[in-house]
Amino acid sequence: MWIVALALRRPYTFVVMALLIIILTPITILRTPVDIFPDINIPVVSVVWNYDGMSPSEMADRIVTNSERGLTVTVNDIEHQESQSLNGKAVIKIFFRPGVNISMAVTQVTAMCQTVLRGLPPGTTPPLVVTYSASTTPIVQLGLSSKTLPEQQLFDLGQNFLRTQLTTVQGAATPLPYGGKPRQVQVDLDSAKLQAYGLAPIDIVNAVSAQNLILPAGTTKIGPTEYYVEMNGTPATIAELNDLPVKTSNSSTLYLRDVAHVRDGFAVQTNIVRQDGVRGVLMSIYKLGGSSTLTVVNSIKAMVPRAAQSLPRDLTIKALFDQ
Repeated sequence: MWIVALALRRPYTFVVMALLIIILTPITILRTPVDIFPDINIPVVSVVWNYDGMSPSEMADRIVTNSERGLTVTVNDIEHQESQSLNGKAVIKIFFRPGVNISMAVTQVTAMCQTVLRGLPPGTTPPLVVTYSASTTPIVQLGLSSKTLPEQQLFDLGQNFLRTQLTTVQGAATPLPYGGKPRQVQVDLDSAKLQAYGLAPIDIVNAVSAQNLILPAGTTKIGPTEYYVEMNGTPATIAELNDLPVKTSNSSTLYLRDVAHVRDGFAVQTNIVRQDGVRGVLMSIYKLGGSSTLTVVNSIKAMVPRAAQSLPRDLTIKALFDQ
């Protein structure tokens, strides 16, 4: 009953407090974060190794084992590690203890991976180090499809054009697309002609590597003007790669087109996405940190029409799912 007695003795104080509550309530409601997936801080860092063509057992023995040993020596506060080895790929998940500084952990893991890289098989590329959270769930999925564009072009448009614009949305993360065919320049070798000319596949690799170069040559001054000089050994088109010389003997030159064919192709397709019965590409957008899910979804939906203006008209972008 003391609060009633206090209110009777000081009525104006309680009137002012009631008015302040009424005024501040709308401001508090507007500033209160609304989210579907709250930020769950589970400190996990993933290390993704890639070596095309290496078997899962070799990935585990030659890359994963050495990496895990190095992590336990140089990285602090590790609770346990898990790894999975596939054909040409390996993923190491590092689980840290609660309260760890995840930024420091990522720095230590990256530094260790760069150090252990020198002891791995030649040709091993630096790994991808990413953080993982239990709230890392796709909040928007965009489907890319077309009745005229091929799958490799759909993948190229999604990865190199649409993805670069979606990543400018605050709080959004866009990994590589699913489906489609990763675009690559392919060199198809003719084994019978290679054998007839006494060549091996490594000779073709060396010829392309040695002549597909950009060589800076400095400048030249002609009169009062100084010009940049470029010795560009890179062909302007893919078809011009067929004209690279491979071997010279007896005053005759063997060109790449004589033993191989260079074309605009694609890598081996490992996953397929279909939208309305037509093959396409799926792009998943994730939320980062403590950003609001609703805000990120609305920003992505507002960005897609603007990004589509610079893409081919035959490309259809449809929101298949959002939170």
